[in-house]
Amino acid sequence: MMSEYTWFEGIAFPTLAVQKEQLEDICNTFVVKEEDLIILTYPKSGTNWLIEIVCLIQKKGDPTWVQSVPTWDRSPWLETSYGHPLLINKEGPRLMSSHLPIHLFPKSLFSSKAKVIYVIRNPRDVLISGYFFWGKTNLVKDPESLETYFEWFLKGNGTTGDWKNHFTVAQAEAFDKVFQEKMAGFPPGMFPWE
Repeated sequence: MMSEYTWFEGIAFPTLAVQKEQLEDICNTFVVKEEDLIILTYPKSGTNWLIEIVCLIQKKGDPTWVQSVPTWDRSPWLETSYGHPLLINKEGPRLMSSHLPIHLFPKSLFSSKAKVIYVIRNPRDVLISGYFFWGKTNLVKDPESLETYFEWFLKGNGTTGDWKNHFTVAQAEAFDKVFQEKMAGFPPGMFPWE
């Protein structure tokens, strides 16, 4: 059972997969290229599912690549000890995944034309999926009960910070505004802001 975390900027990361030096490098020196495609999610929000879809789209539906190359090689996680070196040395357009909160993402992202797909999943589903996933791994401390994990989840003591603050306040407000504009034609009463 894992009991310690790698702490960075007040956020806990699984020690077996993430190291502080790499997080510092990612924030300060990692270069996001113009042609990069980044899948950004809070953990247990559908990252692997989306990687499969994007990879199939990139290969025009041919499943050969998806069936023969592991997910972590097709779309390495930027913040992991395995994925970070792969991405630094990879040529051409890179497909990468990350669970980093946006404020810890490489500064170069904000001046690039890289594409980002951000997946948001219902927090109740994230909570339950996370509870069962983390409880069966040795990556993080075992929550032992759903009640304990629920408290961790609300306090942001899980991995990569808390769900509600994965965006900055300004980014969340901008997202809400765009989402409301895009959903304007739907029947009344479907959304909580009405």
